[in-house]
Amino acid sequence: MSLADTFTAIVESLPDDWTDLELDLRIFEERRYVEAAVLLVTCNAQPYSKHDWHWRIICAHRFGHAASVPAVHTGLKLLDDDGIAGELAVREVRTGRAEVKQMWGRPESVRQEFRRLRAL
Repeated sequence: MSLADTFTAIVESLPDDWTDLELDLRIFEERRYVEAAVLLVTCNAQPYSKHDWHWRIICAHRFGHAASVPAVHTGLKLLDDDGIAGELAVREVRTGRAEVKQMWGRPESVRQEFRRLRAL
């Protein structure tokens, strides 16, 4: 299974209230590390140093300071398209967190709509 397909399967297996997903990525051909690093810029993959895995990828579901699901999928698809094989491992999944927004000065209708959309 390709990296992008594996990632899609992982995301589809998560509950709807997941907020953060941490993945580790290892490529099989280490001589292609630099080439892979350039392709993974789209999802802000963080390289490990002196570790048996090559990159850590942090993905956000609906909000947060991480790469979006489409960005991670694109980065992994670029690896697949260039024939760079590898494997993914799920390290951590966080669920049940809610986005916090400053609502001062907003009408009550906006506050209620925000709560309805972000309800867990």
